[in-house]
Amino acid sequence: MPLKGHPHEHSRLAKFVDRRILELAPKKAQRDIALEAGFRNANMISMIKSGSAKLALDRVPAMAKALEVDPKHLFVLALEQTGFETTRAAVGDIFAAIVTTNEADWIEELRDASDGTDPRLNRRARTALRALFGK
Repeated sequence: MPLKGHPHEHSRLAKFVDRRILELAPKKAQRDIALEAGFRNANMISMIKSGSAKLALDRVPAMAKALEVDPKHLFVLALEQTGFETTRAAVGDIFAAIVTTNEADWIEELRDASDGTDPRLNRRARTALRALFGK
């Protein structure tokens, strides 16, 4: 009988954590990340990376700090793993969009640049914005 894959191995969270740990490898070991995130067993990080375990929502703030990432972004990824459509829908209804710190900086700059006039995103502005990202 062939082995089945891990239930969350293809989740965006598993891929994100795996990539982030590789990026942090020059300055901290996976064991250090686990300890900073409050996991007694350093193997828990391996389980999250492989998708054999979910990241509990109450662990997101500590894990985000250990991974040196925006907790809002990590929360969204962890929420995707829950699989509870009603929970995801409720979060969407309440918050519309969870905005990361970097995205909030963009919004503040837009407000400052427009003198708080709440400009519509027209075709010209959209084209200029997309050009910044080579699109």
